[in-house]
Amino acid sequence: MTDQPDPLWGLPDPVLHAEFYRNVPAKRLVAWVVDTVLILLIALLALPFTAFAAVFVLPLFVALVGFVYRVVTLARGSATWGMRLMAIEIRNGRGERLDSQTAALHTLVYSLGMAFVLPQVVSVVLMLTGARAQGLHDMLLGTAAINRPARF
Repeated sequence: MTDQPDPLWGLPDPVLHAEFYRNVPAKRLVAWVVDTVLILLIALLALPFTAFAAVFVLPLFVALVGFVYRVVTLARGSATWGMRLMAIEIRNGRGERLDSQTAALHTLVYSLGMAFVLPQVVSVVLMLTGARAQGLHDMLLGTAAINRPARF
């Protein structure tokens, strides 16, 4: 036993409260697919507002739309629309919902990781093997996706 406090003390304990992490990797995958489809639809709907100039930088435009989508949805409810559909949300190390700054930082680190193959592979392995099902970006920021707790 160490004298160091657990930096993730506010998150549910993965042994005592395993139900918070049950099926989270599979739910994250489905949520990611839903969010990707939504981001593509939003980008296509926004395309005319750029006088179709965004067509010339379409991957960058879609990435920008995705970044804004993720920051706004994470800041407003600690979950993207795909995550809400799958009843999961991101919590910080204190177990709190994400604030705007943490949502932006989470999205930035996630986006950087998605830009390269190795961090993506590492994230998937960590999500499938870790007690809290955290991706690389979650481990770096001390966040975790959990099943949404019941509200009374």
